[in-house]
Amino acid sequence: MTHPPLPDLIDRPRRLRSSAAMRSLVREHSLRPADLVLPMFVREGASENRPVASMPGVEQHTMDSLIRTATEATERGVGGVMLFGVPERKDAEGSGATDPDGILNLALARLRAELGDATVIMADLCLDEFTDHGHCGVLDADGRVDNDATLVRYREMALAQAEAGAHLLGPSGMMDGQIAAIRDALDAAGHLETALYAYTAKYASAFYGPFREAVDSSLQGDRRTYQQDPANGREALRELELDIAEGADLVMVKPGLPYLDVLKDVAAASPVPVGAYQVSGEYAMIEAAAANGWIDRDRTVLESLLAFRRAGASTVLTYYASEVAGWFQDGLPAHLREFA
Repeated sequence: MTHPPLPDLIDRPRRLRSSAAMRSLVREHSLRPADLVLPMFVREGASENRPVASMPGVEQHTMDSLIRTATEATERGVGGVMLFGVPERKDAEGSGATDPDGILNLALARLRAELGDATVIMADLCLDEFTDHGHCGVLDADGRVDNDATLVRYREMALAQAEAGAHLLGPSGMMDGQIAAIRDALDAAGHLETALYAYTAKYASAFYGPFREAVDSSLQGDRRTYQQDPANGREALRELELDIAEGADLVMVKPGLPYLDVLKDVAAASPVPVGAYQVSGEYAMIEAAAANGWIDRDRTVLESLLAFRRAGASTVLTYYASEVAGWFQDGLPAHLREFA
């Protein structure tokens, strides 16, 4: 069989893939521990850690375990830790969220005392972990989330978290005007350096299932009236414009891999750093497939994280953060070095 002659000058991209050294030379994106943020759960009244069954390797921490694990992650070079509280008692207003002695605020204070400014201490700013109905806000007489009443609680929650020592607050409830309300409250109280990481595009996703076990969620029903419709992409850019105008310092797309198109669009349009959250369902799928021998776990973890960076994320919240940072600290084995 004869082949048609090739032109004398031809673009051959495979030349740049010919060896590990050549691939490293021209690699466009890479990972580093400082790009990663570790979400952590701390349980009120716990005397021992409680594993999250749907997220192998993830636990609800005791206070002492939280400090040890966060310290280890910091020593490995992670960019920050994001705290979620699991209270013993819940009520309609989520009063534990603003109690200085509530589990989340106590944990923030302990971490700040232990770690100071060695890492960025972040707090989830949402009522869902603290309400007996499991929604992200205060309900009205008809059982619907009352946006403006919720903003009052968010302002109070922001002050409690800032006073406890959080460097950065992550308002995740998707209430209209939440960034403006929180920024106003912080500035009025003199917390000018407390930053806001807006959950700008947070979708009403099926990928949050394991997280609800991790925080002992009380949710009945769904959050589709305030989280974004998975069918919509342009809506994320409208939310971005609003959050930037209201004073967001960073913005986020959540979940991660199913919304890489949204992440890429937001990153292209955003004047502030953009992050993504590799959520519980994404983590659980990798772990389940790896446990069955269907995928190479470590390569899949790093490839998925690199996808966020390629799409434009400067920061990735991931339950793998400390583990991956440890791999880099110890020196990546040869078959993983393409991700460095």
